[in-house]
Amino acid sequence: MMKINSKVRYGLRAMIEIAVNDNNKGILQKDISLNQKISGKYLDQIIAALKSSDLITNASGKKSGYVLTKPINKIRIYDIYKSFESELYIIQCIKKSSVCVGCNSAICGASNNYWGQLNNMIVEFLKKTTLEDIVKEHVKIKLNKFSGKK
Repeated sequence: MMKINSKVRYGLRAMIEIAVNDNNKGILQKDISLNQKISGKYLDQIIAALKSSDLITNASGKKSGYVLTKPINKIRIYDIYKSFESELYIIQCIKKSSVCVGCNSAICGASNNYWGQLNNMIVEFLKKTTLEDIVKEHVKIKLNKFSGKK
């Protein structure tokens, strides 16, 4: 089963929270934790990765809230993914440095080509989708929830 790990998923949720609370003061980590129901200890790791990827920063030094380093339409979901993972490979065999035991191009070349194409489609989808796209959907869902629409 292909799975996106929880750090990537929670990283996206943290980025949404920071984006929707965009102001000069930023949003405090404890508020991200509370609003997104992510434990503070786990969020520490997520925030550290997002900061080291230069996607977020402190608004005005230590003990301040977090803000995005770029406009939301310039942050790709793949950027968030790459904060936690080196590359996306849906199967090990398509990784260039990977050596499959007992496998060669005559045996699984066609199937690996297929999985490689699917992998490329997923990566391109993540690169095409911006944080702005996700935030718009988040706001729409929240508005519908409060208005009683489905």
